[in-house]
Amino acid sequence: MNADLSGRAGPWRFSVAPMMDWTDRHCRFFHRILTRHALLYTEMVTANAVIHGDRDRLLGFDPGEQPVALQLGGADAGALAEAARIGEAFGYDEINLNCGCPSDRVQGGQFGACLMAVPDQVARAVAAMKAAVAVPVTVKCRIGIDDQDPETGLDAFADAVVAAGADALIVHARKAWLQGLSPRENREVPPLDYDRVFRLKARLRHVPIAINGGIGGIAEAESLLAPRDGVQLDGVMLGRAAYQSPALLRDVDRAFFGVEPPVAGLAEAIEAFIPYVEARLAEGVRLSAMTRHILGLFQAVPGARQFRRHLSVEAVKPGADARVLREALALVADRPAGRDMAA
Repeated sequence: MNADLSGRAGPWRFSVAPMMDWTDRHCRFFHRILTRHALLYTEMVTANAVIHGDRDRLLGFDPGEQPVALQLGGADAGALAEAARIGEAFGYDEINLNCGCPSDRVQGGQFGACLMAVPDQVARAVAAMKAAVAVPVTVKCRIGIDDQDPETGLDAFADAVVAAGADALIVHARKAWLQGLSPRENREVPPLDYDRVFRLKARLRHVPIAINGGIGGIAEAESLLAPRDGVQLDGVMLGRAAYQSPALLRDVDRAFFGVEPPVAGLAEAIEAFIPYVEARLAEGVRLSAMTRHILGLFQAVPGARQFRRHLSVEAVKPGADARVLREALALVADRPAGRDMAA
């Protein structure tokens, strides 16, 4: 751990972003094998789904995933408060409100990034959620939407939700364009503006603020936690990089929390995952539902392509079990050039 970062290892120091269709309970369990201390987030779940849907399916998780935060989508203060209560009862360590997703489906429900245009409405929702739960309530947002001025728009939004009691802000350092760009393009096309997040922190020094968006790895994440002109952010959140190259998560605990990683190497991480896989298979979960999250684990390791191919082909077959995972692991673990699989 860098000396200038010591003593700042709060709950948002390093987190893995909520990602639809990706950060399900199986993904999170595997990520937890690689890092004990990173904060993990669920996929976004709408408040109405939590209230009226199959809660065990939507919210159930293994206690081994903790610390884990529930991300909610919605705009109605009463529904969000009720969903937050339910999430807290399930054992989540934080409730996060999505104010950054630009998808058409989310816009149709008038929530996600749309909410950046109505900070007072978001403030009412945050206040209701804070009154409903004892765990932290946080907000994930963009630096602005459409033609908003990121200076005045983000300040007004942040001031409103902080005044309502938000415990932290996670800021994706891009605008979201609600018309004309797809969700994927909104993750890549609008330019990154990390400096804008630092300026927000300079105004709100008492508020924990984490930065998200386009962070490619551990070194870049560390650089964003270094002070700039006397301003230091409280955390970094990685999304696609952490999912597509999960091996980098094994470096998180040492780099950001000053402790050794929980597993000696990547092969050991797979071995630690197998008992979980076997338990879920016994419950009727398909092997491919779990192994799809580990396809990128051995990037740059000899045998990685064979590992991916074996899982992609064999894990989807009826009756596929943990033997498929062991066979895939043997394709990399038995190679002399691949024995050091810590990176």
